[in-house]
Amino acid sequence: MIERADYFAAKLAYETDASDVHAALKAGEQIFVIDVRSDEAWAQGRVAGAIHMHYSEIATRAPLEIPLDANVVVYCWSPGCNAGAKGALEFAKIGYGAREMIGGFEYWVREGYPVEDAEGKHHRPIDPLTGIPRVRTRA
Repeated sequence: MIERADYFAAKLAYETDASDVHAALKAGEQIFVIDVRSDEAWAQGRVAGAIHMHYSEIATRAPLEIPLDANVVVYCWSPGCNAGAKGALEFAKIGYGAREMIGGFEYWVREGYPVEDAEGKHHRPIDPLTGIPRVRTRA
């Protein structure tokens, strides 16, 4: 059973998810959220406050823009996209302790967290299959 515990502990050291990233940001933790997708994907929308750094640029840009001891989380489109893993690998190869946000941008959006695009910052509707709708209170 120790092997299972080791496996899951290692998995959590290398991965995170949209709800944990959102909670950490909301709590004021300093996280460098890195969108490793293409320019076209970035333009369609992104995690509010994310930095756009295609995974092919990480080796040259990251050392100039992000402290080596920073809390780095990378993401791509969805669970069907491996660009997040490519980005995390590039960060790891140059010494960063980066984690991949599983579910990517798709689950960030589906859970109703803030996104931004050329029109500014906003929220998209929460998918009831993946997120918990916010309860509205009367003023």
